[in-house]
Amino acid sequence: MIWLADITTFNPDSYTAEVVGVSTALRNVDSGTHSHQRGQLLYTRQGCVRVMLADQLCLLPPSRAAWIPANTTHSAVMTDIVDYRSIYFRADIAAALPTEVRVLNVSLLLSAVLEAITAADFEQGWQTGRHAHLLGLCIDEIRTASCEPTLLPLPADRRLARWVARLGQLPPELKILEREVGASGKTITRIFQRQTGMSYQQWRQQWRLMRAIELLATGQSLSRTAAELEFSSDSAFIAFFRKMIGSTPRAYLKKS
Repeated sequence: MIWLADITTFNPDSYTAEVVGVSTALRNVDSGTHSHQRGQLLYTRQGCVRVMLADQLCLLPPSRAAWIPANTTHSAVMTDIVDYRSIYFRADIAAALPTEVRVLNVSLLLSAVLEAITAADFEQGWQTGRHAHLLGLCIDEIRTASCEPTLLPLPADRRLARWVARLGQLPPELKILEREVGASGKTITRIFQRQTGMSYQQWRQQWRLMRAIELLATGQSLSRTAAELEFSSDSAFIAFFRKMIGSTPRAYLKKS
């Protein structure tokens, strides 16, 4: 196990072990854009992590994990205190895992396995005995974990580049966006449908869902979250959340 005080100085590719586990709790950290030769499972125990990819925004509320395949360029931004575990799998081990980025719901069993893996010395062998069983179980749990709806595809069109850089702000209504980017609503709709697989309205609603989860996971009240995201009432916000994710905000976060 490695307990980190500074994530930005850690290089998992400098180790030879099949698996390297990291445990840390950090506040207000931006890892900067980087990639690893290893596949990475980034698991949030407390707090919330934003993972920015070349063409996606990924959100990790508590009890969720991001699977990031090897050589995927990304950055991780952590606000407030984030307690997390990061497992790095050597390329030959990661070959058994998905080839695309996923956000996973972490079961109690997978959580316990990740704790056991991060408790191991980083020179530990993983081919025999208890550790081989832990690794096999970990891989199986990752492969069968249910996916979470906290990935947001990003449009790559250059006309939207400056606007996409402001993802911390509530995306405007389509008519306002038309004026901001100098393109018609039909053009914007075609761009989003082609590059994200969603209409602009669907994309905006997905953004609102992810931002709501982020705010609630970091301690903001339901009423304040509803107001910030411009819902007419708390009940309207709860109805939106239930429609988007199948449960109320309280029930969703209770899984954490």
